[in-house]
Amino acid sequence: MNSNILFLPFRRTHSAQLSTAIKQYISTKYDQHPDMFTQDLETIDRMRTEAVTTLEPHVSGTKKIQAYAAQLVWIGGKFPIDIGIDFTWYPALGFNTQRPESQNSLRFEHANILYNLAALYSQLAVTLNRTTSEGLKSANNYFCQAAGVILYLKNEVVPDLRSTPPEDMDAMTLSCIEQLLLAQAQECFWSKAVKDGMKDGIIAKLAAKVSDFYDQAAEYGTKSETISTEWIHHMTAKHHHFAAAAQYRAACDCLEKRKYGEEVARLRDSVACVNEALKESRWINKLVLGDLNGLKMRVTEDLKRAEKDNDIIYLVPVPAKSELKTLDRAGMASARVPKEISEPSSTLGDRGVFGQPLFAKLVPHSVHIAASIYAERRDRIVNASIIGELEESTSKLRDLLRSLNLPGSLQALEKPLGLPPSLISHAEEIRQQDGLHRLRRSIYEVEKLRANDRATYEEGVNFLRSEASEDDRAKLKHGTDRWTRKHSQEAADRLYLQIGEIDGYLKSASSSDELVVGKLTDFEPELQILGGTNRDLEEFVPNSRGVTMPPKVQKEASRLRSVLGEVNRLETRRKKKIESLREKAKADDINTVILAEAARIERDYPMQKIEPIHFEDLFEKRLRRYDDDRIMVADEREEQDYISTQLQEANSAFANVRKGDTSTREREQALQKLENAYTKHKEIIANLETGRKFYNDLATIVNRFRDACKSFAYQRRVEAKQIESDLSTAMLSLDLSKNHDLHDQKQREILHPQYKTTAPANEPLAAPTPTRAPVVPPSASPNPAMWSPEVGIKFGGMTAGSAASQSTGARHDPAYPITRSANANQVGQPRGGQWDPSRGLRFG
Repeated sequence: MNSNILFLPFRRTHSAQLSTAIKQYISTKYDQHPDMFTQDLETIDRMRTEAVTTLEPHVSGTKKIQAYAAQLVWIGGKFPIDIGIDFTWYPALGFNTQRPESQNSLRFEHANILYNLAALYSQLAVTLNRTTSEGLKSANNYFCQAAGVILYLKNEVVPDLRSTPPEDMDAMTLSCIEQLLLAQAQECFWSKAVKDGMKDGIIAKLAAKVSDFYDQAAEYGTKSETISTEWIHHMTAKHHHFAAAAQYRAACDCLEKRKYGEEVARLRDSVACVNEALKESRWINKLVLGDLNGLKMRVTEDLKRAEKDNDIIYLVPVPAKSELKTLDRAGMASARVPKEISEPSSTLGDRGVFGQPLFAKLVPHSVHIAASIYAERRDRIVNASIIGELEESTSKLRDLLRSLNLPGSLQALEKPLGLPPSLISHAEEIRQQDGLHRLRRSIYEVEKLRANDRATYEEGVNFLRSEASEDDRAKLKHGTDRWTRKHSQEAADRLYLQIGEIDGYLKSASSSDELVVGKLTDFEPELQILGGTNRDLEEFVPNSRGVTMPPKVQKEASRLRSVLGEVNRLETRRKKKIESLREKAKADDINTVILAEAARIERDYPMQKIEPIHFEDLFEKRLRRYDDDRIMVADEREEQDYISTQLQEANSAFANVRKGDTSTREREQALQKLENAYTKHKEIIANLETGRKFYNDLATIVNRFRDACKSFAYQRRVEAKQIESDLSTAMLSLDLSKNHDLHDQKQREILHPQYKTTAPANEPLAAPTPTRAPVVPPSASPNPAMWSPEVGIKFGGMTAGSAASQSTGARHDPAYPITRSANANQVGQPRGGQWDPSRGLRFG
């Protein structure tokens, strides 16, 4: 740090083609062609390049960053935040400034852009000439705007990221930065007050507020994992510095008001605060330290003068520190969010300083979501509340007919010979629909769809299992103390929750499929006959002997036939209503209406982000068109209840008048079996269509699940590689430290050897410098056994001393020669003492 104030460094990023992701999204999700927005696509890339390359403190950079930030907010209403591009940014603070973080999120990009805007404001403040009143005033304004951007980032942007914020954007770090910027803004105003010669009482209040800001900043900094200790020491020193300055100015004010005792007390407290600040002298820069020493010298001199004057002249009691009134605060710094950030709507449009919003003619993504929400509600009302109720009522009516053995019992009596016309009609309908072949083909297609969905689901599950297995192996390898990231199930709890949900869907659907296959198996013989020729039908349906119906039987049969006609008309009318309702729902296109509503919202509230909730009133009003159909369902239910009662009564009377007549029983049973098979055929077709639609819808869910699992596994692998790389780097650093220690030890041994082991063959052997205390050699006669290079090296027998040493198991350390006994100077035995370099080496 080369200044007595700090600035916020920029976050760095890589180049990214936002236009590519937007173009791809438009082509796949919108009806409009991306070529309609060629100019907008080029503009958004240019704006990003200008914004992220603004890394110099120049006032023109603020407009570039603000313009790009405003467009990001605007297009956030047009596209989803995970549009399909990874924005890579490097932290500006902390210990991992070389480790980038990537997120597929427009909000992540917006957060980083705002961070850099705050950094730019702070650097603009630092580069100003703060020796003038105008320069200090402008610096105060820049610091306040920087604090405002950080405050907006902390309260509005980071909570809406939908992901874990970067490590230097957590709440404690941003709060520390905000308070630091406010402290420096207040300090600039304090400096201006001093320069302008304001009263000491006012300057004391300003300084006290500076001290408070620095104190809060330091407190937040200690709770942050990214604020450096250098910054914390700086803020702590500044806190005590301005506490001392505040007391000093208050003392000067006391002198002016002739409060001599309080003057001395406040000067003493000022000295104490300066001494507290000087405890940080080891970690603060020279400029801050120089300011502190200058303040201490001035305060100390004034304290000596004040104590002397009071002791000799005024004799006023000096109050204790606890008795001193707490200084008032005068805050002249507050976090001011630039209007371009808090109200980006004012910067875009016909009157906006940043021009027209990009992709203005593109239908917002939220409008598509709203349209899909309406379609889902409409289909739920139509299919479940209306059509579903009608079909359920029809099914109950058919079950009633089957239980009453109708219309088989009536057909057998009315037409004892040949085939009834209704049976021929049903058989022809089944033949046109390809009978059993269609059912088997549909079952095969449904099973194929189910298998594909199951395979896609299993693929996603395998991604998760593989990732979890890799994570477990990494924990076993590195240990849980070092491998501290979340377990797979905690990191992807939603995906693991989906495993059970999707598996439940598949199992439930598989059970339903088995029921459908069971229905087909039960009625397959009859359906085979219905799908055959009329001759097959005639062979299956036996003729009964002709009987003359008594008047009572004929009367009840006619009554029953009339009621069955009502039943058929009810079913036919209901079928037409269902088809009409489906056509009505299909034609219910809300896109035009919802686009008009979106245009109205954009016109009335230009920069309000359009959300699906804005269309709730429109949905409610639009869905009222199905109220009459809901009433119709209730009417249909009442009419069916009445007809069912009439049918049961007519059939009961018909059965009573025919009691004991078994002449048509076999024909009656055969006709009823074929009628039941025809009904079941229609039911199976409806079931298979429902199954096909279910599996097609499920395919979207499982594909999204698989892609999410694949993306999660990839991100976890990248994260694991980074963690392993960090661990390896840490271990390598430890090994290098150990190797460095060993290297230093070897270097010391080389520089201070104990024995020289080799020497050039044609030069005298150089003696090493002794490294131990000299030992006075005992008196002895010279030994002629002197080595000479000309005669080579000769080895003699083992000396007595060495033999004694080996016999006793003693180990010889060449650094410490073996001491000799009193007879060690006898002839033939080696001598002890200090080696004389002039005599060379002696062996033997």
